[in-house]
Amino acid sequence: MKFIVSSSQLLKQLQVLGGVINNSNTLPILDNFLFELNQNELKISASDLETTMITTINVESDSEGSVAVSARLLLDTLKTLPNQPLTFKTEDNNIEISSSQGKYDMAYFDGSEFPKAVSIESPSNTVIPGAILATAISKTIFATGNDDLRPVMSGVFFQFATDSLTFVATDAHKLVKYARTDVFANEAAEFIMPKKPLTLLKGILAGSDSDVTIEYNDANAKFTFDNVVLVCRLIDGKYPNYEAVIPKENPNKLTVDRGTFLNSVKRVSIFSSKTTHQIRLKMAGTELNISAEDVDYSNKAEERLVCEYQGDDLQIGFNSRFLSEMLSNLTSNEILIEMSLPNRAGILTPIDGVEEGEYITMLVMPVMLNS
Repeated sequence: MKFIVSSSQLLKQLQVLGGVINNSNTLPILDNFLFELNQNELKISASDLETTMITTINVESDSEGSVAVSARLLLDTLKTLPNQPLTFKTEDNNIEISSSQGKYDMAYFDGSEFPKAVSIESPSNTVIPGAILATAISKTIFATGNDDLRPVMSGVFFQFATDSLTFVATDAHKLVKYARTDVFANEAAEFIMPKKPLTLLKGILAGSDSDVTIEYNDANAKFTFDNVVLVCRLIDGKYPNYEAVIPKENPNKLTVDRGTFLNSVKRVSIFSSKTTHQIRLKMAGTELNISAEDVDYSNKAEERLVCEYQGDDLQIGFNSRFLSEMLSNLTSNEILIEMSLPNRAGILTPIDGVEEGEYITMLVMPVMLNS
């Protein structure tokens, strides 16, 4: 087989696919990219058995064939080459790459050894604008858990209905629910997407104006857009009833400038205990008092902010890392924090900066205050 391709175009596609490949693979063939050539169409695949990504580019060729080529070797070579046409040609057991600088030979494997992507039997499908999917992923993925004993909480829960799409992530300390009523599915469906394929999608779809077709059944999901296909295995299990965790009655309402509050939390938390990262919020009238103390090292800090507060005087403790993460993942100027008691979760919602039909709810569990 022989084909000519632009080095920069090839590198761009391979860098995207490289995110699929693990550092240590059980099967040596998975350290490779699969090249499948059909005349002037080159299909390139990467897989870790759980996730397979395929991209298609146009090349100059009139031959056919399939080979698996070392991903690391090829990427390292392309990164150092200036933009130019490259000629790939298979001879004996080697693939020869010719550039204006010289020639490079690398061994290849037979393409038939590469594992095939799973085909999805009798799938349901839904179409989502790429930019909305990218936003949904970036707003939720940070709240997923890392506990191997609770795999369902290590992914993002996709909940499709005929009037809305909802995406939820939680690690039992924090929870994010991102809902859209301006996009919807043909039929109700629920599945849990693993973190790795979502991270890949988020990177490719950021700022995209393409539509993404999602096909899914009980075991797998397939995302198709532009010249990319991503197929992944879903996380098996039942997602916890997240609605039951969101407190309904929250009479204490705090409205505060998000940027000012975030900077205060970051500064004050420097003085908090390195084990609990605990900060204390004390609300009374129009004043919010933020404080932290590390008793072991006699460090403490306190700041006052002007806010709008409706409710009883209240003191509540939060993990500053969780609070900072949530505030950083919002883009609004002002946020509303609703609370009921010091031992019940606080709910954060943006007041402005959301599109019509877009709803973001963030929940953070309190930590016990040392009085």
